[in-house]
Amino acid sequence: MINVLNVAEKPSVAKSVATILSRNQQHGMRVRDGRSRYNKIFEFNYVINGQPCHMLVTSVTGHLMELEFEDRFRKWHSCDPTDLYHAPVRKFVPEDKIDIKRTLEEEARRCQWLILWLDCDREGENIAFEVMDVCGAANRHLTIWRARFSALIDREIHEAAQNLVSPNQWFSDAVDARQEIDLRIGASFTRFQTMLLRDKFVIGSAQDDRNLVLSYGPCQFPTLGFIVERYWEIQSHEPEEFWTINCSHTTDEGIATFSWMRGHLFDYTSAVILYEMCVQEPAATVTKVHQQEKRKYPPHPLSTIELEKRASRYFRMSSEQTMKVAEDLYQAGFISYPRTETDGFSSRTDLHTIVREQQEHPVWGSYAQRLLDPGTGLWRNPSSGGHDDKAHPPIHPTKFSAGEIGWSQDHHRVYELVVRHFLACVSQPAVGAETIVEIDIAGEQFSASGRVILVVSILNLLRFL
Repeated sequence: MINVLNVAEKPSVAKSVATILSRNQQHGMRVRDGRSRYNKIFEFNYVINGQPCHMLVTSVTGHLMELEFEDRFRKWHSCDPTDLYHAPVRKFVPEDKIDIKRTLEEEARRCQWLILWLDCDREGENIAFEVMDVCGAANRHLTIWRARFSALIDREIHEAAQNLVSPNQWFSDAVDARQEIDLRIGASFTRFQTMLLRDKFVIGSAQDDRNLVLSYGPCQFPTLGFIVERYWEIQSHEPEEFWTINCSHTTDEGIATFSWMRGHLFDYTSAVILYEMCVQEPAATVTKVHQQEKRKYPPHPLSTIELEKRASRYFRMSSEQTMKVAEDLYQAGFISYPRTETDGFSSRTDLHTIVREQQEHPVWGSYAQRLLDPGTGLWRNPSSGGHDDKAHPPIHPTKFSAGEIGWSQDHHRVYELVVRHFLACVSQPAVGAETIVEIDIAGEQFSASGRVILVVSILNLLRFL
């Protein structure tokens, strides 16, 4: 039996991974404290590809290291801001992460393998290499493996443990490059604009003015530019009055409203003359009736940006709240990893199994059953939006829930949104017939349209999509 150190990105993920891998064991799982009281160590036995292992599972809390200039460049007036573009930088473990570092060093010394359970994106890969640096310095004979997973569920975690791969140096290097660019640009521009513009701002007392820092963020500042540009566009807009003519026809079945096919006129006199002509000769003649088929196609699989958009549109939830709730659902094993740019499923994804897990739900369970019945013809392989971050699949449900105890309303909403969106992705389009009626009143053209649903399909499912 060999000792294996497993490191996750946060304590909750470490606990979930350990709980899944240690299930159904005769002697259960042992839990003990590390140097950091927030990062527990879970111990149990497990078998990886026939190799008996004594597993030790612990965690970091995000990035273990920070990037900073060498001491002689850190004081504001120690150098010209342009010198920061070629000044030496170093990575180090900050004081608040020293206890985590000591835990990793102590556990690594008595292990033969290191398995990295960090999030499977570029940022997670970079944290993995930070862990490798610390553990490798304590034990240079470690065999290092990477576990790749996108959901904290039994199937994915066991599959990741049995199919270990090598860490990706290129992904980590990309994050290192981004961090260094952010540091050099942010530090140099912040110093430059603060020293140049400090005297232009009056914020209170003289003491406040001396402490003023005009911070520059390489990502945030361009975004601020977009906001300011849009603000200027709105401020410079000059509203202009316009006039339109609409008419309606009332029957026992309801009211049909017809829109003016001219749209609107900016000349009041012309609009009034045309209106008076219609009032004097109000008889309407139907000039055209046109019917055509309309389809509502299923959405692409769900990416992070689309999840945020839909949660904002339907629930008025901020992006920050949406991602906080989605992260909770992910860590509890109910949805896949919520930070992904991918909007297309790979051919290896078992979509039928995901649908099968929803068959017992009281609201959409019957629809899931019909989807899986070949006789209904409802199934449709999902289309792809053309984006793939090579790290995670689209966001999808990973476990059935009819409503967990302790969930907030936002948790219920986001989970329902993810499930309904996924079921819609594998459904046929809804089909309707649209009828457009055009009429003539005193030479002016008006039109009205209506739709009749022929094949409901996803329309019943997408209550708010």
